[in-house]
Amino acid sequence: MNPPVVITEQIRDLTIPDIAALSAPELACLIDDLATQKAALRRVEEALDAALDRRYGPRAQQCRAEAGKDAGTVRFNDNGFVVIADLPKRVKWDQDKLRHAAEIIRQSWGDDPSDYVKTRLDVSEAAFANWPRPVRELFLPARRVETGKPSYRIEMRAGQSATSGHGRGSP
Repeated sequence: MNPPVVITEQIRDLTIPDIAALSAPELACLIDDLATQKAALRRVEEALDAALDRRYGPRAQQCRAEAGKDAGTVRFNDNGFVVIADLPKRVKWDQDKLRHAAEIIRQSWGDDPSDYVKTRLDVSEAAFANWPRPVRELFLPARRVETGKPSYRIEMRAGQSATSGHGRGSP
């Protein structure tokens, strides 16, 4: 007996309850097919992005240079279309150097560094779990646990072949 072949095109019109009623092998097949389609689409997107950069990158760089900027959005025409080229600015700050600058502001200038820099406190969850109980209880009111999006994988049990147990509701 052949393993079930269910592809994502076959479920486009199904409701969530209909999809949930599919057998585990059918769901596993869908997960695999979706992963394959996502990877293929990612490759297409990467190729298109590279082609757009090859075609418009030099012109966008020239426009930015003429505008006196290294990053940002520029617009130019191409065959009756307006090309909007954006090069985002990603600024990263060296945390040790920021702490040092903040100390200079506090110690030498007598000013409040919070007027210039934002401080974000964070606690490692692994460290929190290992703290003594009184310390954990002190921090507990500031701790909020949120969950992410659930994910599921379907794997074949050891010793089971791909052709066995693919009826609906099979364990």
